[in-house]
Amino acid sequence: MRIYAPNQATLRALGGTNIELILDVPNDSLQSLTNPDAASYWVQNNIINHPDVKFRYIAVGNEVDPNNDNRRYVSYVLPAMKNVQKAIRDAGLANHIKVSTATYTGLLSVSYPPRDGAFGSNVQGFIAPIIKFLVENNSPMLANIYPYFAYAGTPIPEYRSFSRLGGENVEIVVSETGWPSAGNKGATVENAGTYYRNLIAHMKRTSGTPARPGRCIETYLFAMFDENRKVGEESGRHFGLFSPNQQPKYQLSFH
Repeated sequence: MRIYAPNQATLRALGGTNIELILDVPNDSLQSLTNPDAASYWVQNNIINHPDVKFRYIAVGNEVDPNNDNRRYVSYVLPAMKNVQKAIRDAGLANHIKVSTATYTGLLSVSYPPRDGAFGSNVQGFIAPIIKFLVENNSPMLANIYPYFAYAGTPIPEYRSFSRLGGENVEIVVSETGWPSAGNKGATVENAGTYYRNLIAHMKRTSGTPARPGRCIETYLFAMFDENRKVGEESGRHFGLFSPNQQPKYQLSFH
């Protein structure tokens, strides 16, 4: 499971459930966590104070990109990651909770064919030190991947790009993927259900990728519920596995 900001009620509800969790540091909190004391407080309040929650990853920032409106956060990501990592290490949790950040398609200048995948030249100065951090701390890269947007006209990210910057041994975790059920071309309940069922079947086969054969890729579906009040593209409101009334939209089996 992934939640995009600490919520104490949600964290308490997850205590003792054995559900593994990705917890985000929201982008608007990144600057404050460049202060080591603030990072230590964040870890104490949101991680250490919840010993019954199975934290798996901390995503320090989500889809920060030097080329869009999130560029104002670029200089904060790595310092915040380092401070959160130190706080996790000081708490004796570094072997159990990995610190990373969530990337997305927009950082790639070349995405197809996969063997040619590459980060844009104006992104490399931002992403290369992050990859170095991940290598040093044996942390995965979190990647938000949406084949639907490739279908609608946006490129798909590929993993070869990491090896070009010294990250050939960095594991990839798909921290978001999904398909909308309404709102644009190809966005139907039938197509979305087919995508989820095929994705789950592929994950069960543990066939991996051409670059990493035989290795199952840890994958998180986006999202649990439709976001009927979300601003922006209509399709962005329809990624939920459940409707806002908590009714399932698809028949899926994870076993």
